[in-house]
Amino acid sequence: MENQIVAWRKRHRCGPDEIAAKLGMCPRTVSRVLNRRQMPHLRELDPMTGQLIRASKTTAVRYERSRPGELVHMDVKKLGRIPAGGGWRAHGRGRAPDRDRKNGHGFDYIHSLVDDYSRLAYSEILPDEKGATCAGFLRRAAHHFRAHGITTIEEVMTDNAWAYRYSIRDVCAELGARQVFIKPHCPWQNGKVERLNRTLQTEWAYKRVFTSNAQRAQALAPWLHYYNTQRRHSALGGLPPISRLTPTS
Repeated sequence: MENQIVAWRKRHRCGPDEIAAKLGMCPRTVSRVLNRRQMPHLRELDPMTGQLIRASKTTAVRYERSRPGELVHMDVKKLGRIPAGGGWRAHGRGRAPDRDRKNGHGFDYIHSLVDDYSRLAYSEILPDEKGATCAGFLRRAAHHFRAHGITTIEEVMTDNAWAYRYSIRDVCAELGARQVFIKPHCPWQNGKVERLNRTLQTEWAYKRVFTSNAQRAQALAPWLHYYNTQRRHSALGGLPPISRLTPTS
């Protein structure tokens, strides 16, 4: 049994809840086996190869708001664009075709909003992180949240970037939401969206090899649907975010 758990972890690189569901076991049993066999945390592994790449800090300070929309977390993650034919993950470092060492291929900006209570997530791939872009994203994200039962947003938590501090004020006023800022250089205070950023990287952006930027972009919406409606979340008792909401459409 233990060998089966370890083999599943190494092959699929998924957490105890998902392994337990696939193998018909108790999540606590799977977690104990992984700890006993000294398996590293997923955050410490390369999402493509499964090799150990780093250790990370943790914090004992955790919280969860009591109702949907009471607090939402907003952030942006920058990802390098994939050249036509695939980048170094497809061809190996230094061997990607048409590689421009000086200018590269530019970046995509993954804007995300996460509800603190339900963990419902909404993300878009946008060309920049300017103020108008952030404001437009927040409007669309709020509309998406309303369709999933989060009809009111009370607080919006962000870091102290200029675009957040000044450019989304009007949108927050339209929503009737108060802006909340984390302390400078303390990203863990916005931890739920930071965690989503890491999950986006490991389970969407770098989970498999993409041969074009468009191919990766097309995979985002299906993955978000899976994340919100099917993916097991340990903080929600092994249930997906949608389990805590009543969609309105």
